[in-house]
Amino acid sequence: MREIVLDTETTGLNPDNGDRIVEIGAVELLNHVPTGRTYHQYINPERSMPKEAEAVHGLSDEFLADKPVFAAIVDAFLEFIAEDPLVIHNASFDMRFINAELLKTGRQPLPMARAIDTLEIARKRYPGAQNSLDALCRRFSVDNSGREKHGALLDSELLAEVYLELMGGRQPGFGLDAGAGHNMSSETGRDRWRAPRRPRPLPPRLSAEERARHAEFIKSMGENALWSKFGQS
Repeated sequence: MREIVLDTETTGLNPDNGDRIVEIGAVELLNHVPTGRTYHQYINPERSMPKEAEAVHGLSDEFLADKPVFAAIVDAFLEFIAEDPLVIHNASFDMRFINAELLKTGRQPLPMARAIDTLEIARKRYPGAQNSLDALCRRFSVDNSGREKHGALLDSELLAEVYLELMGGRQPGFGLDAGAGHNMSSETGRDRWRAPRRPRPLPPRLSAEERARHAEFIKSMGENALWSKFGQS
C-alpha cells in the first residue's frame, strides 16, 4: 500500500482571496514505512508575500523570485502523488489550495476522498487534547527540535512519524505480508501469519539408549499409572 504524506506552505489562508502555494513537500510510504523517496518544491506565487505569512515559514519575495511557477511543476507533482491516498494534517486546508492551483492550470481537482486527515484521527483518539503537529510530536516523542519555522518537507517528515504512531506504531503490520516471504492465509477477511513448514524434520534429540531407558521407566510405573493411559512417548 502506497501513501503520500503531504504538506504545503502558502501566502495566506484563503485561495479564494488570491493566496497561493509557495512550497510543497511530500514523503512516500509503502505499507506504513518511509521509503526515503520525497518530493520537494518551492514555487513562485506570482504575487507578493504578506509579512504575516513570511513570519510563519520564512519564505520571502526575494527567495521565491527565481523559483518556478506552479504550472511548470504540476506534471512532476502529479506524477509523484499518482493515484495514492494523501496523508495531510488539516487536509481541507491543503486540498483547497492544491485544487485551486490545479484548476488554474486546467487540471481536474483531487477528490477529497483521497485525503487521510491526521487532525481528524487525532481529535477522535484524543478528544479535548491539543492536536497540532507540534503537540502530537511531543505526545509521541518525535524530535521536532529543528522546526523553528514551518517547512513543507520537514513537516511532512514529522507528520509521517506522527501518522505511523496514530496508526498503532512504527510497524503496525510487523512486516508479516506476502511480499516479505511469510506464509499468509485469508481468514474472516484478515491475513493471519503461519510459520512455514521445515524443508526437512529436525533430527531426534534422544539417543536409542535414552529412549530404551525411558520405556523401562514407564513400564516400572505399572499398568495403572496415569502416564500409561496417554501412551508412551
